[in-house]
Amino acid sequence: MFLRFVLILLGVFLCYGQKAPPNPAYRKIKDVRGLPRVLLIGDSISIGYTVPVQKELAGKANVHRIPINGSSTAVGLENIEDWLGNKKWDVIHFNFGLHDLKVTEGGGRQVPLADYEKNLRKIVQRFKKAGARLIWATTTPVPDTPKQTPPRVSSDVLVFNAAARKIIEDEGVPIDDLYALIKPRQAELQVPANVHFIAAGYDLLAHQVAESILKALQSP
Repeated sequence: MFLRFVLILLGVFLCYGQKAPPNPAYRKIKDVRGLPRVLLIGDSISIGYTVPVQKELAGKANVHRIPINGSSTAVGLENIEDWLGNKKWDVIHFNFGLHDLKVTEGGGRQVPLADYEKNLRKIVQRFKKAGARLIWATTTPVPDTPKQTPPRVSSDVLVFNAAARKIIEDEGVPIDDLYALIKPRQAELQVPANVHFIAAGYDLLAHQVAESILKALQSP
C-alpha cells in the first residue's frame, strides 16, 4: 500500500513538475548564407503558421519570427526595437488586431480603435525605416459566439481591418488578405468557439503567407 502511494506521488510530480516542450515556432534560426532574411510578426495565429511557412520556404529564405506572442499594437510599440534587432531584414510580414479588439470587462476594447490606428501607423513607419519590404496581413475572422474566452465580437474584425487597410494603403504596403482567405471556410477550419485553427487551417494560411513573401522577394 505504501509503495503504491509513493508511486502515485511520483507520477503526480513527474506529470506536473516537468516543463512543457518549447514551441518549435520559437526556435532560433541559423541563417543560411546567401538567402534573404524574413521576419514574421503577429499573435498566436502567426505562431500557428510559422513552422509551415519555414518548411515551405526552406532553401529560399531564412524565416524568423519574434520570440513571443506579438499581441496588440501596444505590445508591438513596446518591443519593436528588440524585434528588429541590429541585422538587416529583407521582408517583414506582420499583423496586429486580434488582441487589440478583445472586449474588456467594461465593454470597451483592449486597445480602442483610435489608439489602434495611431499605434499601427507608428509601427509601419518604424518598419519602413528598417529598409525591409513590408507585407501587412489582415486579421483573421473570429467566431460569432459569446462562448469564446476572452470575448471578441466578430464584426469588430471588419472594423479594425478596414481601419488598418486605410493606413496600410496610405503607406503603400502590400496586403496579404488572410481574412478573405479564411472567411469562406471558417466553419471548416476554425476550432469551435475559438479564434485558432486546426492544422489544415494553419497550412492554408502558411501557403498564402509563403506566396506573399516570395512575391515580395521577387519584386524589383
